[in-house]
Amino acid sequence: MSYINLFKIAIKAIMSNKARSFLSMLGIIIGVGAVIVMMAIGQGSKESIRKELSTMGTNLLTIRPGADMRGGVRLDPSAMQTLKQADYEAILSEAKFVKGVSPEVTTSGQAVFGSNNTTSTCYGESPDYLSIKLWNIEEGTGFTEEDVKKSAKVCIVGKTVVKELFPGGQDPVGKTIRFKSIPFRIIGVLKGKGYNNWGMDQDNVIIAPYTTVMKRLAAQTHYNSIVCSAVTEELSDAAIEDLTAILRRTHKLKESDVDNFTIRSQQEFMETMSSTMDTITIILVVAAAFSLLVAGIGIMNIMLVSVTERTKEIGLRMSVGARGLDISNQFLIESILISLTGGILGVLFGGLLTWGCNAIIGYPAVIPAWSVIVSFAVCVAIGVGFGYFPAQKAARLDPIEAIRYE
Repeated sequence: MSYINLFKIAIKAIMSNKARSFLSMLGIIIGVGAVIVMMAIGQGSKESIRKELSTMGTNLLTIRPGADMRGGVRLDPSAMQTLKQADYEAILSEAKFVKGVSPEVTTSGQAVFGSNNTTSTCYGESPDYLSIKLWNIEEGTGFTEEDVKKSAKVCIVGKTVVKELFPGGQDPVGKTIRFKSIPFRIIGVLKGKGYNNWGMDQDNVIIAPYTTVMKRLAAQTHYNSIVCSAVTEELSDAAIEDLTAILRRTHKLKESDVDNFTIRSQQEFMETMSSTMDTITIILVVAAAFSLLVAGIGIMNIMLVSVTERTKEIGLRMSVGARGLDISNQFLIESILISLTGGILGVLFGGLLTWGCNAIIGYPAVIPAWSVIVSFAVCVAIGVGFGYFPAQKAARLDPIEAIRYE
């Protein structure tokens, strides 16, 4: 018997029991849809994180104090004071693979203008900071090296600070605000970046010369961190090696001493986040895939029922010359058709849910093309795997007993 005839018979059998066939497909539809959505959410989240991190500069390098052992006790990195002016000057004059350097001193407090106030974080930076972090000034201008030398009380503010302190729509440039009782004249407003994936408002910032923040606000002589920009993303590793050698020398570390600082690249952070998201996606996909296993068992159950109901039909086909292989292929094709049709509807269902995530909830979700291919491959495997036993049972029926079956 030709495969075309077997295909027609399988279609006829499925259409004669529409409700039962649809219920058999339902598990596949839900399972495939769930897998597609999980993959889409995982892929979308990963792309969103990578895109957001890239807005901070893919060649960004961050130097922070490292944990140290004193008296058998490991100190917290935030308590270390290992980054000094000498480190900054050495990096500026000696680093070969770095094109921008900014010491960083941070402090949080209340910013006040007239009767309005808001809690914000003040970042003490050098003029290079804006280019390193890819910040753009929308109004006004940035501060200069002369402002750094004079510890000038000037600042650049983010959109959130403007919104909270100037709710009437006043032009903030030229106005003087107070941060921790210290007056700062606003000379520029940053272009908005919005919230990041961790729910942090990137526009709730005040940026001032690092010398001003160190002397007038934080009252400290060390830096909380130093941010740098590698010449290119490809030279990030070379820049890290170069910076490590410079800092080990300025910190007078012996060969046996461990680094009392850490250097992290944005690329390294992006890879870590991508790896984490991949792991989470795999866990979610595996959890969703269990519904496909249940759906496969459902298809096998329905096919066994179908074999029992059509025992007499099978006997008649065998009596007029149909081989056991033909009978087996007939039920196997029927099983694959149910599974594949469920897979197609499942992909459409998953696409609809993904669209809902994007359009209604606003959550980033991107369906990778390979997930659709994998879904169809899994559906074929389910159709063959769970349809094989019922097909073999039908093929092994005794024609005489099958014809006499009531």
